[in-house]
Amino acid sequence: MTDNVRVRFAPSPTGPLHMGGVRTALFNYLFAKKHNGTFVLRIEDTDQTRYVANAEKYIIDSLEWCNIPFDEGPGKNEKYGPYRQSERKDLYKQYADQLIKNNWAYYAFDTNEELDAYRKNNEENGKTFIYNWHNREKLQNSLALSKDEVQKKINAGEKFVIRFKTPQDEILVMEDEIRGTISVNTSTLDDKVLYKSDGMPTYHLANIVDDHLMQISHVIRGEEWLPSLPLHTLLYKAFDWKSPKFAHLPLILKPVGKGKLSKRDGDKLGFPVFPLKYVNEEKGDISRGYKEDGYFSDAFINMLAFLGWNPGTERELFSLTELIEVFDLQRVSKSGAKFNPDKTKWFNQQYMQLKSNTELSDAFELILAEKGLKFEHSYTEKVISLVKERAIFVSDFWDLASFFYETPSDYDTKAVKKQWKESTPDLMKELIIVIESIIDFNSENIEEIVKKWISEREIGFGKVMQPLRLSLVGALKGPHLFDIMEMIGKKATIERIQNAINNL
Repeated sequence: MTDNVRVRFAPSPTGPLHMGGVRTALFNYLFAKKHNGTFVLRIEDTDQTRYVANAEKYIIDSLEWCNIPFDEGPGKNEKYGPYRQSERKDLYKQYADQLIKNNWAYYAFDTNEELDAYRKNNEENGKTFIYNWHNREKLQNSLALSKDEVQKKINAGEKFVIRFKTPQDEILVMEDEIRGTISVNTSTLDDKVLYKSDGMPTYHLANIVDDHLMQISHVIRGEEWLPSLPLHTLLYKAFDWKSPKFAHLPLILKPVGKGKLSKRDGDKLGFPVFPLKYVNEEKGDISRGYKEDGYFSDAFINMLAFLGWNPGTERELFSLTELIEVFDLQRVSKSGAKFNPDKTKWFNQQYMQLKSNTELSDAFELILAEKGLKFEHSYTEKVISLVKERAIFVSDFWDLASFFYETPSDYDTKAVKKQWKESTPDLMKELIIVIESIIDFNSENIEEIVKKWISEREIGFGKVMQPLRLSLVGALKGPHLFDIMEMIGKKATIERIQNAINNL
């Protein structure tokens, strides 16, 4: 392993950060931390036409919520700054000029109209137009024109781009940390634009220059950048720079079969694809986020880690520290990882059980406050200990435990029909007398006395227990019945039974 591991996450601020982007950030973070390295955030905002004002803040907020903050980046340890490409734009021209000087690039003056005409002409003849070795010396560029003609065009202010001069008929052999050896014949590649007519570099040039200047040792990025690997490898060769190691992560696929997971899939199937809620201020539409949907950030991260990676064992629950310990690029899959929304819920439920009742109470008390309810923290902790194994989200606690806080105002119709018989009110009146006589009102004691009374009266347990649960809860659900009685107290227990007698 390289002595000094430096990785970067380099999103474009063109909208909210997709969970695929978060996974790329996560794998970079895990790899950096495993090797005591540095995790760099770089904002690749060279595409000013698609730039979204609040997207950078959203990216940073998302990384913070996921607990994978960057070590270096905009406004933080700016050792190799600036970390926004738009603030580095004066830098790139000198590198583009260097490539021209060393015969690895050239000026191209072809207009969009001319290129469209070539494309159309080729299509009509059943061919595909590629701007490269086989036609570049017949087009409007500095390889076909004389030095004087080129200078005249530049002096006259004619618009130009700078294209990479891809070598002809070379077999390029590349290594990928996940995919192994990849070979490409350079004759199949086009001469990509490195520098645009608006004075901005393209992604290809800016990203190579920045990775070199920021001393990036490993480029861990999504599979969609695999087709760019030959060009990026050639650019390192052209500059005579040491290339970083490359690793291309598999795609996150739709829950239903093939194709890359998109926001549309989430909207259709009812799950978020972004870490945080995102408001598109221009269009006014809102995208759901895992945080606002009630997911724990550590459960979200654990789930993401398993999309395209596995630890080589059956174990699935890992804290971030444990993930750092076991993470290995060799265990990242080459094939796409199908996303399963139900599995995400499963992870959240597992993490729910691992959380302390105090932590969960803090979160649930916010929901209670919205309903105008205030109870002792210790009371809510006890409530949560009784219901949390049935919950997936903190928001589930109200449905599972509202009867601990409010007297039921209505009763499950089906249950009433089935359990509340003609003889029930008289039995319930007798039960009230039994309950009134209990001095030490704790769960164990209540259970012993009530069950003893049922046995002595020689009635079926169901005839008492089900109507009693209906009276206290309003439905046939909830934890151990005598725990509920102890929690709400003797007075409320009697009042609720009396209410049921009066209303049912």
